[in-house]
Amino acid sequence: MVHCPESNLKLASGFCPVAELMDAGINVALGTDGAASNNDLDLFGELKTAALLAKGVSGDAAALDAHAALRMATLNGAKALGWQDQIGSLEAGKSADIIAVEINSLSQKPLYNPASQLVYTNAGSQVTHSWVAGKALMKERALLTLNEAELIQSADHWRTQIKPD
Repeated sequence: MVHCPESNLKLASGFCPVAELMDAGINVALGTDGAASNNDLDLFGELKTAALLAKGVSGDAAALDAHAALRMATLNGAKALGWQDQIGSLEAGKSADIIAVEINSLSQKPLYNPASQLVYTNAGSQVTHSWVAGKALMKERALLTLNEAELIQSADHWRTQIKPD
């Protein structure tokens, strides 16, 4: 199953018993849902929300630790798609999809546990580089394969075409 905690919160559709599902052996992946129910589609935000909600829903501060949350966003997502042999973890023979996260900024200090830092801080804004299938897509926060100005212009155009409720 795919857990989309921020979408669920925005739509008031309840709380997923993530820890209970995982304890039952169910593969729980992490998602953002869509822009209609999640304004930023930030997977790092989902990581933090999922981890905190799992603790609150279960009443157990140890529920869904940082490593388990990261697995939900990576390997568990690949398993949900049936692609765990191709993506989801860094292993020989798999697609080399990876990001680099800046950890030297003030907002990332003090750093004690890298996994916890990724889950519980604003790490999404700290992504500096991105590679998909080994191809660089972002370098030093600059998009390499997409024109940012054109994307902004297109988004503004479609905003005028779509009438919000």
